[in-house]
Amino acid sequence: MSSYLPQRLPRLFHKLLSRTAAGLPVLLSACAVQSTPPPLGQHALAKQLSPILQPSQDQGVRWGIVIATRDGKILFSRNASGRFIPASNTKLFTTAAAMAELAELDHAAAAHPTTLLLARRQHGAPDLILRGSGDAVLSDDAACKTDCLKTLADAVSAKGLRHIHAIIADDRLFADERWGDGWSWNNLPTQWGTAVSALTLNDNTAELTVQPGTHPGDHPTAHWSAPEEGLSLLNQALTVPDGKPGLSLEKRPGDNRVVLTGTLPLTAPVQTLKIGLDDPALSTARHFRSLLRDAGIRVQTVQVRHRLTKTTSDTPTPDASILATLPAPDLKDDIRHLLKVSQNLHAELILRRLALVHGNGSVEDGLAERSTVLTALGLSAAGIALYDGSGMSPYNRVTPRSVIQLLRLADQQPWGKDWRDDLPLAAQDGTLAHRFIGTPVADHLHAKTGTLAATHSLSGYLRTTRGQTLLIAIFANDIPDDLPHPTRIMDDLVTAVAKAE
Repeated sequence: MSSYLPQRLPRLFHKLLSRTAAGLPVLLSACAVQSTPPPLGQHALAKQLSPILQPSQDQGVRWGIVIATRDGKILFSRNASGRFIPASNTKLFTTAAAMAELAELDHAAAAHPTTLLLARRQHGAPDLILRGSGDAVLSDDAACKTDCLKTLADAVSAKGLRHIHAIIADDRLFADERWGDGWSWNNLPTQWGTAVSALTLNDNTAELTVQPGTHPGDHPTAHWSAPEEGLSLLNQALTVPDGKPGLSLEKRPGDNRVVLTGTLPLTAPVQTLKIGLDDPALSTARHFRSLLRDAGIRVQTVQVRHRLTKTTSDTPTPDASILATLPAPDLKDDIRHLLKVSQNLHAELILRRLALVHGNGSVEDGLAERSTVLTALGLSAAGIALYDGSGMSPYNRVTPRSVIQLLRLADQQPWGKDWRDDLPLAAQDGTLAHRFIGTPVADHLHAKTGTLAATHSLSGYLRTTRGQTLLIAIFANDIPDDLPHPTRIMDDLVTAVAKAE
């Protein structure tokens, strides 16, 4: 026995060591799993969130909410399959499709640059044809450095031309569908509801600068930054001794008369108000004429060419030669910009750019292409009915479940991280710059906001205090006018989720 044990001990020790080593990865793996906080409990989360929602529900607010993990596990839901007006959450669908087809969109943009053509006439001075490309950032601002209308004006000067018969603004790349289905008429004259055109300049808005009068009771001094817009102003505003600025512009669609109302305190700084334009192509032609006149070039008239049908293709102009072009802007930069600030016009232009990939530049083609792209990604069409690119239409409907699915699918794409980072960041930038300040959500929520009449929405990616990334889709519809701070309820809800144990 004594002679046997010493001989066997090395073999026993080796066998024990082998078993321990073999089990070590399992042991380490178990430790790793245990070091990650377990998932939030559905019952516990519901117990925390329900009291936040109940008072507003008692006042008639209809909530649609899904909170899920990145792998799709539902942690909390309320009317997950209900149909809700998404407002600007519609931009999630538009931009996701654009990111998925970015190469095709860039190719189409390169094939249709903003172009200035010189068209000879049989008698008299030539025409200039300014052909739009759907460029969202074309500008004639004094600080413009790229995509500048002045670049094209300089090309006319360099050609030695001193007399132009007509500037013809051509926006036929897109069908003449300036507003979306169901857009409210009182939104159309605003900067958020301005007309959409393939020839877009200065976000298709006109600016009015207003400064206080000399004495209380005086009308403020007001003037257009670009008089060539063809707008007339009826100034009904008043200067008051003190208080806060309270000015607004009123304009009916198709009417060039603009009414300035409200009050402006004596000590208030100069105010800048923006108003949407009915015919952006015509406005661009007028601005171009002004630039040429500044260069000493005489222009007799301005004209426009619109495509009145969805199917008519652009026809070439005989005896026209290209005088200058502007390179296509970076569409990816524009997607980031429009998501951060929720720029409606730029979203609508992207929808029409999608229509050029396998269509003819109409809204109908854009809607079809967006749906095709998202379906190819794996998004179910159930519960989704979208009629525009920006979310201005109250006809739009989505389910919270469908938005969560979109967020999950985007998260799995090569472009998913860039797209997520393009969303506003809580307490930092965009439409979330002033929300969630001083809360655990600050710097940890990338989400798209949405606001329309009686509607708010918030969807995106939340990093909790436990280090988990959750997907959130929150919709509030049928909000009564007297409900105070409806977005604060949303913020309280998200903050509670971020802190939940």
